[in-house]
Amino acid sequence: MDQVNDLNADGIYEVAAIVGSLRRASFNRGLLRAAIEVQPDGMRITEAPIGELPLFNEDVEGEGDPVPVQELKARILASDAVLLITPEYNQSISGVLKNAIDWASRSYGAGQVLAGKPVAILGASATPYGTSRAQLELRRILPYLSMYLLPKPEIYVGPASQHFDEQSNLTDEQIRQRLREQLAKLLDWTKLVASGAA
Repeated sequence: MDQVNDLNADGIYEVAAIVGSLRRASFNRGLLRAAIEVQPDGMRITEAPIGELPLFNEDVEGEGDPVPVQELKARILASDAVLLITPEYNQSISGVLKNAIDWASRSYGAGQVLAGKPVAILGASATPYGTSRAQLELRRILPYLSMYLLPKPEIYVGPASQHFDEQSNLTDEQIRQRLREQLAKLLDWTKLVASGAA
């Protein structure tokens, strides 16, 4: 296993997954479960929880990051890449996801948390368009934060009810295969970024 800039130097590339929905049975949480099931060898996806984050406030930040913020930043810093799994609310990303990005965009100690991180995005929604508009918003935000956005493959799951069972488990094998391909590409992309060739 190539270990170029593998932060843990253990041959496993760590991916911090952020789910932009707080609902326990959300379709996007189902996408996270599916991603963990099909992650390639050499990758380990773990969730970076955002449910306890306070609303971003520079007054709060000035008193020191609250513990949930510290935990989010530390999880991302310790990861080789980021996976954003977004719903679509009112033709955009959810407030909780934007809040998490706002907190994570700030420094942590002497380092930048998001800058230089490879990132991939996907998502599910109830509309036939999936999360195309929410992902378009993320594609505008993430390069500004100096993240290395994986261009393809794009995954827009919708209408979500046609692709998940009642427990929000992904049942569509074509989407599962596309997810498998996206994660393999993310692993290759992460190695490319780490080598300085991106």
